[in-house]
Amino acid sequence: MTDLTNPLPIAQALIRCASVTPADGGAMDVLAAALAGLGFTCHRLESATGGPVIHNLYARLGESAPNVCFAGHTDVVPVGKGWSVEPFAAEVIDGRLYGRGAADMKGGIACFVAAVARFLEAGPSRGSISLLITGDEEGPAVDGTVTVLDWLEARGERLDACLVGEPTNPRALGDGIKIGRRGSLNARLTVLGSQGHAAYPHLADNPIPRLLEMLRRLTEAPLDEGSAHFQASTLTLTTIDVGNAATNVIPAEARAGFNIRFNDLHSGASLSRWIGTTCDGVGGQYELAIEISGESFITDPGPLSAAVAAAVEAETGRVPELNTAGGTSDARFIRRACPVVEFGLVGQTMHKADENVAVADLETLSRIYLRVLETLVGRP
Repeated sequence: MTDLTNPLPIAQALIRCASVTPADGGAMDVLAAALAGLGFTCHRLESATGGPVIHNLYARLGESAPNVCFAGHTDVVPVGKGWSVEPFAAEVIDGRLYGRGAADMKGGIACFVAAVARFLEAGPSRGSISLLITGDEEGPAVDGTVTVLDWLEARGERLDACLVGEPTNPRALGDGIKIGRRGSLNARLTVLGSQGHAAYPHLADNPIPRLLEMLRRLTEAPLDEGSAHFQASTLTLTTIDVGNAATNVIPAEARAGFNIRFNDLHSGASLSRWIGTTCDGVGGQYELAIEISGESFITDPGPLSAAVAAAVEAETGRVPELNTAGGTSDARFIRRACPVVEFGLVGQTMHKADENVAVADLETLSRIYLRVLETLVGRP
């Protein structure tokens, strides 16, 4: 890659690294080499508290404030079935770049590198530019962005603003900027009873009716009607399982799982208390395991979102919607360090077979990121 102002070959080089979480596949080597060529100081950070070794990269150019950071991930989800092209070949067909990670989110990383190269060609900067890239966003997310943020805090290094390059546009480049995300809670509910013969139910304790009643009470009414920047919270049942192969046996336990995506009217702690109180109201023995993968957060509209929105409108002619839709992202961790928003490519095919992006969108996104750098980093 001799011309780092062109995002296409950078994206192709990254896609050709089979970096399915937790594997790196050489992706960090590709990115670090490109950034070192632009003058960045690159720090390779590895962590394995959650199991396999995760590769992370923090790269910075400049020493003065503001430190404007681009965050993203080189890991991708498994390929799956149904592809009509080789998933890691990074082929361009009819003006579209195909490959796992093209949209989510190696294409976005390539656009930022190209934008930085163009920014540097135009002259010196006033502040600093940094990249925080993890290999653990699609996985447990315990050895990735959090590890780098802890390392930055320990060395006293500050981020002043962060743009996460996740694919935020559902249909066309310029549709939306994410200024926050809903929280996510996963619950596993196991109702305990005692096994018995189906012909003699009075001699057993059937846990299934109690489980169904608990789930009915949990789902009978909406959690809320939404808030100023968030849609309504949702509780979605994901599994109900007894695992009973016999037709004449009352089972000893019954299990269910559900996910809550919640807005800023709730917290993980308040929802956990509500779930427990609701189940207590039904009675009987039960076990409840709750995992909170992220709290809801919002970056109030301000200079960061305004800079990104102005750049989007200038390059696409669209006025992007400021929204909080979708699942979780590593922005939920970065918000502790600085204001953070998300803007990237079109996400229609992310995680699908034949994941792809328009080559023209790579160029447009590079120009958008360049405008953001001109505004937020600036010139002397």
